[in-house]
Amino acid sequence: MAKEVVVPDEPFVIGEELDHVRLITLNRPRHLNIISSKVVSLLAEYLEKWEKDEQAALILIKGAGRAFSAGGDLKMFYDGRKSKDSCLEVVYRMYWLCYHIHTYKKTQVALVQGISMGGGASLMVPMKFSVVTEKTVFATPEASIGFHVDCGFSYVLSHLPGHLGEFLALTGARLNGKELVAAGLATHFVPLEKLPELEKRLISLNSGDEKAVKSTIEEFSLNMQLDEDSVLNKKPIIDECFSKGTVADIIKSFEAEASKEGNGWIGPLLKGLKRSSPTGLKITLRSIREGRKQTLPECLKKEFRLTMNILRTSISADVYEGIRALTIDKDNAPKWDPPVLDQVGDEKVDLVFQPFQEDLELKIPEQEQCRWDGKYENSAYAN
Repeated sequence: MAKEVVVPDEPFVIGEELDHVRLITLNRPRHLNIISSKVVSLLAEYLEKWEKDEQAALILIKGAGRAFSAGGDLKMFYDGRKSKDSCLEVVYRMYWLCYHIHTYKKTQVALVQGISMGGGASLMVPMKFSVVTEKTVFATPEASIGFHVDCGFSYVLSHLPGHLGEFLALTGARLNGKELVAAGLATHFVPLEKLPELEKRLISLNSGDEKAVKSTIEEFSLNMQLDEDSVLNKKPIIDECFSKGTVADIIKSFEAEASKEGNGWIGPLLKGLKRSSPTGLKITLRSIREGRKQTLPECLKKEFRLTMNILRTSISADVYEGIRALTIDKDNAPKWDPPVLDQVGDEKVDLVFQPFQEDLELKIPEQEQCRWDGKYENSAYAN
């Protein structure tokens, strides 16, 4: 597995048992609580233990510092680029964990005070209750660096109204707390200053009863109106443009709308789209479109194939170039290969979607009594 820098005596994840409440704190604030292999292992360990623990009724999860979680550890992926499948284990474990978070048997509450992006948002969106604030920022910007929306988001985004999912996945557009609630990606908006008090109340509630938990959160939550200039108020334009059949046609349609009076909001998003990896955009659009007809397990299995084929540079090395430009050299000048959409043939994209040999697929437990089966250590990869 790719190596990660570990600071001695600093737990990446803190798990606390408080009578019938279990509290998870993502504890890498200096690194915006990014998700590393250690974080994934600890989360899986806690969540399995507590789902099986009859004393555990309510699970709370929060991030230390100003971020909830900024997503996957990109440097870990980059550092492992020359070693075959160095990140396969963490990818397998994360996607397997995503299924269990979506289908968890105990009441979960995410307290999302700040940044919640990419894989980090997979610890927020599926929860029974997800509480956001005026400082919360959500985005799925993976396509821009030659990757794809993963951690179950090809399922989540594809099931949003209209073509909002394609818009968020391709542009990486950011949503604030009010927009997350309006879009159905979060359940409650609570002012940041009240979040610590809400946490204390939920701990003192000491119960996983959904009605009681909801009632407690609603004591603190506000019904917020969207800002006039919110992208969610631009749905007719988004649906018109992002319903088009190809990335090229989407961009062409978006360009046409950008030229109209009052559509200045499109400019920065269009610029970002045009600077993104052509390969990443094409893979992402197809994944979202397929996600509409797929179950969550099917989406996660598909995402596992896509991620491994992308990290193996099966059709392009754009993901490593994207990470280099964004976080290593920070020159924001990636050189994509191929450099334009026309050169990313459909037959190439087909290759990364091909099913693996059955024993090499991500194992999602299908029977309820075996729901914690399928772990990496029991897979063909480990053996």
